Amino acid sequence: MPLLVLAALAGATGPVTTANKRPNVVIILADDVALMDFGAYGGEARTPNIDALAGRGALFTQYRASPLCSPSRAMLLTGMDAHLTGVATIPEVLPKEQRGQPGYTMALEPGVLTLADRLRAQGYRTVMAGKWHMGEAADEMPQAHGFDRSFALAASGADNWADRSYMPYYKDAPWFEDGVEASLPQDFYSSRFIVDTAIEYLAETDPAKPFFAYLPFQAIHIPVQAPQEFINRYKGRYDAGWEALRTERHQRAQALGLIPQGAPLAALPPDFRAWDSLSVEDRALYAARMEVNAAMLEAMDFHIGRLIAHLRARGEYDNTIFIVSSDNGPEPSRGDDTATLSLFHWLTGYDIGAETMGGPGHWGFIGPEWAAAAATPGAWFKFYATEGGIRVPLIMAGPGIAPQRITSPAMITDIAPTVLDWLEVNPHQAKGKPMTGRSLLPVLSGAAESAYDPDEARAVEVSGNSALYLGDYKITRSVPPVGDGQWRLFNLARDPGETTNLSATEPAVMQRLLAEYAAYAKRVGVLEMPEGYDSMAQVNRNIGTRLLSNYPWLYGVLGAFLLALVAAFWLALRALRRRRRAAQ
Repeated sequence: MPLLVLAALAGATGPVTTANKRPNVVIILADDVALMDFGAYGGEARTPNIDALAGRGALFTQYRASPLCSPSRAMLLTGMDAHLTGVATIPEVLPKEQRGQPGYTMALEPGVLTLADRLRAQGYRTVMAGKWHMGEAADEMPQAHGFDRSFALAASGADNWADRSYMPYYKDAPWFEDGVEASLPQDFYSSRFIVDTAIEYLAETDPAKPFFAYLPFQAIHIPVQAPQEFINRYKGRYDAGWEALRTERHQRAQALGLIPQGAPLAALPPDFRAWDSLSVEDRALYAARMEVNAAMLEAMDFHIGRLIAHLRARGEYDNTIFIVSSDNGPEPSRGDDTATLSLFHWLTGYDIGAETMGGPGHWGFIGPEWAAAAATPGAWFKFYATEGGIRVPLIMAGPGIAPQRITSPAMITDIAPTVLDWLEVNPHQAKGKPMTGRSLLPVLSGAAESAYDPDEARAVEVSGNSALYLGDYKITRSVPPVGDGQWRLFNLARDPGETTNLSATEPAVMQRLLAEYAAYAKRVGVLEMPEGYDSMAQVNRNIGTRLLSNYPWLYGVLGAFLLALVAAFWLALRALRRRRRAAQ
């Protein structure tokens, strides 16, 4: 633990007077966590601290985020649709036709205010530690958006054990402290470091002021890594395979009321491998990967418990609003099926085998089959606006909130306006662009059943992957490579797993929802995807460009390789001509 944190814990543990003090706010954002991953939602991982918050507060069952991390983070912090913030998608999947367009600048644009901007203006001290991913330049980091102190990762992810990049799009892990490039401590582990840093910043800022702390964790984003003591607790838990987990979660979802009794099992993505088709060695490897995934989640919860203990010791816990959620559904990407990633692993020394599983130097992943199983009762996973990609957990606990389950709809854009309403802050006081989300406080207090009228549409779009909800119905569109770009209609009240397309049997409903989506897209500035757009092909193009930029000596290697191929072809052609002349 860093010395500054030890000093903070040793010298600043006395109680703080909270009488007449406005509530503090802690927002905890997990990465790639599925609806049923937390214990409170029926998950296998041990998450007692998050579960305790759920037990004393509100657990939402019909909450939706976006299918990708940056847009979700932008919507969470601003209360605005992502296209209105400048972060309509992530740079890794951005086609050249959209680069620099309004809403697609990949950083928060002028006039867009974060919750930190708004709360600092109200006298709050504002701190954050963790993944930012809303801009890459120093002047786009959190200190430019209302945070007094920040230690922020600009990239989509990074190693959890060391100061290193996790994918070829980034040469290094771009960490910034208060807008200045920073390095990590030698004993770094991401979840521990994020909590240590938040505690340190709170100790350094004015204790007389209430605080807003934003903790966007790296768990459980690729690379999936965890301390061995947590991994050991899950040995054998996933040996039965992904079909078994999928069935377990489907049954548990019914028992917990997350889906209706008898609801059909969610639709599978194409090319889903059967567990029994894997070799004995591969089954053991994939089971171990899922063990690390659960362990990483438990490790995050453990360190959240340390923050909670710190706030209890300071007398701040009971006067703190806690919000816990995830940015999107589980990550389907593999680390063993592309030449580009294999080259990157070779360049950086990453390993994907069993020997280093979960530890330093290991590039962990769970793959599309485990991701689809984890996303149950939803269909598919991250990247797509199917239920498995955007239906995620949301927990709110704090002063005045009774233990309850909320089944009415909520969107990620609703969090910021809810916090402001909770704190009695008028969102129109600040001179920024207006929020598009709704306050959920009337629902939390019991004054209203829903923040949305029954005939009111709610929509989300990221890089062509789209969804619109209206009453019991939903339309969704998924782009290649997993999707086909076609709109489909589902009745989620009967079919939450999106198994039966109703577009042909209920054409009037389909047309109404399509018209609502067209109005939404025009209102927020959605750009159509280029003809033939394929998100994974675009990722590979963008990665290829960055890889050569990050490792320019590869140009020489590739040039030498091509020259060798040309020389070999020329020599073979000469030999063939000689044989022909000799034969004559």
